[in-house]
Amino acid sequence: MLKQHLQLKLGQKLAPQQIQLMKLIQLHTLEFEEELERELEENPALEIVKEESKEDDFSSLEDSYESEGTESIETDFDVDQYLYDDEPSYKTASSNYSPDDEEFDNESLLTEGQSLYDYLLEQIHLVNISEEDEKIAEYLIGNLDTDGYLRREIKSIVDDLAFSQGIYTTKEKVEDILENYIQKLDPPGVGARGLQECLLLQIEKKVSSDKAVSLAANILRYQFDALTNKHYNKIIQKYDIEEEDLRDALDEISKLSPKVGGNFDTQTITINQEIIPDFVIQVKDGQVVPMLNSKNAPTLRVSEEYKDILTTYSHDKNSSEHKQAALFIKQKLDAAKWYIDAINQRQNTLLQTITAIVKFQRDYFITGDEKSLKPMILKDVADITGFDISTISRVVKSKYADTPNGIVYLKDLFSDSLTNDDGEEVSTKEIKTHLQEVISKENKRKPLTDDALVMILKEQGYNIARRTIAKYREQLNIPVARLRKEL
Repeated sequence: MLKQHLQLKLGQKLAPQQIQLMKLIQLHTLEFEEELERELEENPALEIVKEESKEDDFSSLEDSYESEGTESIETDFDVDQYLYDDEPSYKTASSNYSPDDEEFDNESLLTEGQSLYDYLLEQIHLVNISEEDEKIAEYLIGNLDTDGYLRREIKSIVDDLAFSQGIYTTKEKVEDILENYIQKLDPPGVGARGLQECLLLQIEKKVSSDKAVSLAANILRYQFDALTNKHYNKIIQKYDIEEEDLRDALDEISKLSPKVGGNFDTQTITINQEIIPDFVIQVKDGQVVPMLNSKNAPTLRVSEEYKDILTTYSHDKNSSEHKQAALFIKQKLDAAKWYIDAINQRQNTLLQTITAIVKFQRDYFITGDEKSLKPMILKDVADITGFDISTISRVVKSKYADTPNGIVYLKDLFSDSLTNDDGEEVSTKEIKTHLQEVISKENKRKPLTDDALVMILKEQGYNIARRTIAKYREQLNIPVARLRKEL
């Protein structure tokens, strides 16, 4: 049975312009340049103006509409809405964008390189083997990952050869080709099925008469678990050697590469891009001055050519073709106006956000000492700027700042806070810096356990639980004490 009823709902929808603005805000400088270039190509009504050009958009066109005897087509086209008599506030603020374009003019570099796959194929084609064995070898090479390892099971490869290549073979035959052909190729260690085999393949290529090399090969072959767990005393007792002998063997092992394919390009053409800072922060006479990278502050306007075209079409209200052309121009002008507004809002948002961050972290930018970083979360910056937390998150995402102390990733400036024994709030970044310093100065023969680190930091005024120490240590990519042990 059909029923009719009323329902009241509250909802919020984002306009296309708002969505476009949010996308623009989260772009870093390189992405923004690409996006701007794409928009300029797609919309001929939009163009970049040099800074010295201060002409008013559409000023002459407005005069032509007001002149006597001029007739226009009926398109509800309001020229006034496209006028930009005033520059956006971020343009008129003093010292708010970098004047030095060349400083960050780092173009992407295209470099050609040979892939590991191509390099191995060249070698296998020079080996005297049967046609079928060569196809199997090529298939094995195609299954190696970028590090040079064969991660797949041999049985799966045998099945794939039968189904996809029409080659019916055995597991033993594939293993024989892998071990006697693929693993004999350069670089040493290629085709290994694990780290232990990779290191063994490399050490076996060295002179076996050398005492340290021979011991290293034995350790890798028979005491690999003890080596990875750094049970050095067990290895010394096993081979009845001096500590100096083990140190020499470990030195030989440290020269081996765990990723033999790492020196090869994964593609024929690779793109190397340097980081281009989105902001420039300078310290002048004790004052911290934030600026936008000049590439983030383009001056845009409506194309002069489109103004002329619109003027021409506006005199003919009877031609349907001209009316359609004028409507098309209006769409492009609308898009240009929306885009210019979005760019202006983007620059204002970026500048206000970096200004708030600099205000919060003034001591850090002056000293460059991470210990002077204050606890700061997204909400702190949002409260200063009046923006939503999600907007601040988009601004700092993938953004970098060029400071007197080097390039800084904006997200690294944010951290939670803890209270020390003096009742002061300190940044977790500061605590991590102290933790890193303590570990760097420890006796590597007897590394500090997490419990010992808790006691040391407690003496320094940081009352932190053991699990927190473990979490910070993992975030700093510092292994447990057992794996930090050295001879």
